[in-house]
Amino acid sequence: MTSSAHLLSRLRFRHLALLVALDEHRILRRAAEAVHLAQPSATKLVHDLEVVFGFALFERLPRGMLPTELGTEVIAFARRTLADIERLAQDLDSKKSGGYGQLVIGAIMGAAPDVVARAMADVKKRRPLLSIKLLGETSDEILSLLIARKIDIAVGRFSNALQHNTIDYEDLGNEPLCIVVRKGHPLSRIRRLNLRKLEQTPWVLQPLTSPGRQILEQEFGQAGMKTPANRVECTSIFATLQLLQKSDAVTMLPESVVRDHLQAGLLVRLPLPVGKSLPGFGILCRRGEALSSAATELVESLRRYGALMEQGRSAAEKSQPAIRRRPGRGIPSFS
Repeated sequence: MTSSAHLLSRLRFRHLALLVALDEHRILRRAAEAVHLAQPSATKLVHDLEVVFGFALFERLPRGMLPTELGTEVIAFARRTLADIERLAQDLDSKKSGGYGQLVIGAIMGAAPDVVARAMADVKKRRPLLSIKLLGETSDEILSLLIARKIDIAVGRFSNALQHNTIDYEDLGNEPLCIVVRKGHPLSRIRRLNLRKLEQTPWVLQPLTSPGRQILEQEFGQAGMKTPANRVECTSIFATLQLLQKSDAVTMLPESVVRDHLQAGLLVRLPLPVGKSLPGFGILCRRGEALSSAATELVESLRRYGALMEQGRSAAEKSQPAIRRRPGRGIPSFS
């Protein structure tokens, strides 16, 4: 038996679960409790694993255990394997109860209303018993889930420069952004507004890891202002919308997310152009892995709705009324 085959034959579910628990808790006693093992048994399992691998998986410290560089690789493998086992169990449970498996999707909030929701609806029409889950709101969140194999496919953008080495990307479109406030907000009555005037205003911002926030920080810098000190960082779109409607806060959100709130008169868009340099979003898949038939159908629908979205946006831009000036007046009118 080769060394790799011998290694795989020795690995068991409880080994993998203990490795992940140790990485999360960093204390052997707590990790053992998390996987329902006695501490002496857990100690022996870790020792046996290190003997099989031929190197230390953890560095023993006075206040816990820290994964070694090679140990981190093994723990990442353990996480992926456990995620696959969990997904298999869920798929089998669904099929036993009359369903047809599940599809787990990650999506940034700007893509969800216009593209992802419509594509999901198409798949559900063809596969009514398929269980579909939608997770995540920012690109860094969904890419972490995709790499950890907790989702099948994602719609978003890269959040760091090296992710293209393990993730395939196919462009779908752009995510127009706008700055919005609640109806009746004092800023909505100011005709000549610039970003600098919003420096002392309370803001609701996405985390710094999100591309949208990074673009907004660039806008702040170009306006000669600091990041507003009065701010709340929030990843939840629902919480952000609630904060906007119940306070004088300002935020920048994708146009597709706030469209219904604007049409209903709950929010007002401020006349501030932002985010023009935000990169487009697209389909993200693990490189070298074949998609399931359900995921393949989703991709086909995403491509179709992405194309329709871009066509509609181009047509809307072409139909914008041109501004002309009335003779003898400085007030613009629309033709």
